[in-house]
Amino acid sequence: MKRKTRIQPMNEAAADQDDNGYDRPSKSQLKREMTALQELGTALVELSRDALKRMPMTEDLSDAVHEARRITDHEGKRRQLQYVGRMMRGLTEDEVAALRTALEAYRGVNKAATARLHWIERTREKLLADDAALTEFVRQHPAADVQEGRTLIRNVRREQQQGRPPRYFRELFQWIKTVSASPDDDDEPAHDANEDEDDDEA
Repeated sequence: MKRKTRIQPMNEAAADQDDNGYDRPSKSQLKREMTALQELGTALVELSRDALKRMPMTEDLSDAVHEARRITDHEGKRRQLQYVGRMMRGLTEDEVAALRTALEAYRGVNKAATARLHWIERTREKLLADDAALTEFVRQHPAADVQEGRTLIRNVRREQQQGRPPRYFRELFQWIKTVSASPDDDDEPAHDANEDEDDDEA
């Protein structure tokens, strides 16, 4: 009686070995890596022009990213984004790592800057709503000139009552931003802060 040989199912580890016995990435792993690179490329395209200058991109990748930013046609942009993804797959591991590090650093700084802008806006609202808020603000920020702050607040209230353009409203924002600044704020991307302020106050 012949003994039947039981066929063992191939596990993923065995399937991921080449003819020489070396491990190689599985198809699912390769797909994940390609998707991650595509997403990284898309994130670069969505950055502001100034932020892109901080990204350590090769010349070819930089050209592809800027071209994708320029295209407005939906289908044309989709194809260009795919091209950016292919360019990303041509980078070395070190080049990809450098891009990720730069992007994460930028996002961290930008997030902190956005949070600070929101704090300034909330502080401005408090100052305009309650006279006692100015006393507390000056106590926390001794560099603030209480008379200057009081004058700005009075001017903002007057221009709002008269429906005039928000000139002093913006000046109050800048005053709060300046007197509450810390030495670390020198690293804050000023252009992003101004863009956010304009968007919020337009």
